[in-house]
Amino acid sequence: MPSETLPPRRLSVAPMLDWTDRHYRYMARQITRHTWLYTEMINAGAVVYGDAERFLRFNEGEQPLALQLGGSEPALLAKAAKAAAQYDYNEVNLNCGCPSPRVQKGAFGACLMNEALLVADCLNAMQDAVQIPVTVKHRIGVDRQTEYSTVADFVGTLREKTACRTYIVHARNAWLDGLSPKENREVPPLKYEYVYRLKQDFPDLEIIINGGIADNEAIAGHLKHVDGVMVGREAYHNPMVMREWDALFYGDTRAPAAYAELVQRLYEYSQTQIQAGRGTILRHMVRHYLGLMHGLKNARVWRRMLSDVALLKDNDGSLILAAWREVEKANAWDA
Repeated sequence: MPSETLPPRRLSVAPMLDWTDRHYRYMARQITRHTWLYTEMINAGAVVYGDAERFLRFNEGEQPLALQLGGSEPALLAKAAKAAAQYDYNEVNLNCGCPSPRVQKGAFGACLMNEALLVADCLNAMQDAVQIPVTVKHRIGVDRQTEYSTVADFVGTLREKTACRTYIVHARNAWLDGLSPKENREVPPLKYEYVYRLKQDFPDLEIIINGGIADNEAIAGHLKHVDGVMVGREAYHNPMVMREWDALFYGDTRAPAAYAELVQRLYEYSQTQIQAGRGTILRHMVRHYLGLMHGLKNARVWRRMLSDVALLKDNDGSLILAAWREVEKANAWDA
């Protein structure tokens, strides 16, 4: 997708480890045409030294799409960014927010917020290697760094020393010791006002807010203060929250995908993926579909059928259609 045709980053789905793989992203793209999608974080070393095709392959139609990289070695990140550009990603994003112990051992993720000059070197190396935008996703601080000046100094340093102009800010601290990755998404308090203030203090930067955002009213509220909103867990567990985004936030007047149409596309996609013979099985795809019928009668039946080991063993996408029939017959259908 050429850069001149890309929608603004008004809405995006957060990179989520083990969740935002290409199968999830295919489903999300059937629901929203304009929202930016992000890969789960991929280690730069895995791209450069591993099976790049496995890590970077995506489905036609997923764009606008960004690759999120983890790493702290400028030369390695530059090589991985170059590979991303060759695969036609529209953006490459550096992770400076992940708090997991596994990432800390590699000296990247959230601990990079303590190394702004190293982050600048990484971003510059990446930008020198590619023509596509290089962006950064980070927290508002690490551990007991609770003052606004922490994130302001981090962003200010990068603004001064790099060409990076897009900052995706998870409005919580990252606790590197004492909290699990799950707790890090829930326990540290959200400080949206810090992100709003960043936009006020750096009006020339594109500031995107992330963290705990779950409905369209909240999205609209944040967009009064910042340039974009990134939604994470809600877009995964309740994918149809994205159904109105194109109309509400991009002015698209086309009708959103009907449930029946979406289910048919997912069925066809599953069969194509299974028949491609790359080792993809039905379970790899339908695990992302469990929340699709959220709020509808027989949503529990849908979830149960798509997670039933006995039903999944046949590796036949028609299970999706069978589960849908149970939902369809239980609802007075106008969707």
